[in-house]
Amino acid sequence: MKQIVFFLVTIFLVACFDKASVKTGLEGKPLPAFNILLPDSLTYFNTASIPAGKPVVLFYFSPVCPYCRAQMTEIIDDMSKLRDMQFYLVTSFPVPDMRHFYDEYKLGKYPNIIIGKDTANFVADYFEAPYVPYTAVFGKDKKLKKTFVGMIYSRQMKEAADE
Repeated sequence: MKQIVFFLVTIFLVACFDKASVKTGLEGKPLPAFNILLPDSLTYFNTASIPAGKPVVLFYFSPVCPYCRAQMTEIIDDMSKLRDMQFYLVTSFPVPDMRHFYDEYKLGKYPNIIIGKDTANFVADYFEAPYVPYTAVFGKDKKLKKTFVGMIYSRQMKEAADE
């Protein structure tokens, strides 16, 4: 019994520390151009139209993933510190699921958040994302700084963008 308690406490403590970024081999490369279908299910947004000058966070998520949901809460709770960053939330789930996520978190009130469906599954293929949440942070020059797998602190996004 003591071994089980020790094991659980150890796992809990390890989970509390910052996650290290994941090396992809894409660091320093520009943000790729791909389309996402916006919540109106009619309009496509192409990432090539993202202007330089602001850090960009590409957040690949599942609307039903508890870790993705916790990450979204973290981002919203720290929005006052993250307002100079542009967020692109991308999912491969059906549009109704994406819309529910959009409505639940009231994402329409954040001008620096765009959400959409990756109809071509581009993000998962390009980044070889093993699972969600998957976060790619690009600098003001739209070049990839760091990627993270799993939930991270908002502070880590900010630090990665500022490097």
